[in-house]
Amino acid sequence: MSTTGWHDNAPIYRQLKDKVVGMMLDGLLRAGDALPSVRQVAADYQLNPITVSRAYQELVDEALVEKRRGLGMYVSEGAHDKLLTSERARFLREEWPAVLERMRRLGLDAGALLGAASAASASPATPSAPAGEPS
Repeated sequence: MSTTGWHDNAPIYRQLKDKVVGMMLDGLLRAGDALPSVRQVAADYQLNPITVSRAYQELVDEALVEKRRGLGMYVSEGAHDKLLTSERARFLREEWPAVLERMRRLGLDAGALLGAASAASASPATPSAPAGEPS
């Protein structure tokens, strides 16, 4: 797990849980992969081990991670598919209405959105060089 700053919008344990969920969705953590130990994550992120344990316990409660006594925590079989289903439903329920409202306000229709998405996926993103340096 890479280091990142925490924000005040959500409890740290939830942000940590979301980070692990993101890694599962991105394929960085796959079924059967071991999660870093509570102590390791606590040390790496300078967190209280109880905070890390709480994040991991929520993953266990949701059957995304399983505890193996004496061995640690492992990504459960089917976790990726379960997450895709639940995250898609959550997106459509919680985020999509705001996207639609923003599109309406800006006068964008679905065709414009699809065209922009198509153009963005057709041209690979290239980092720009800092000012004064050749690209």
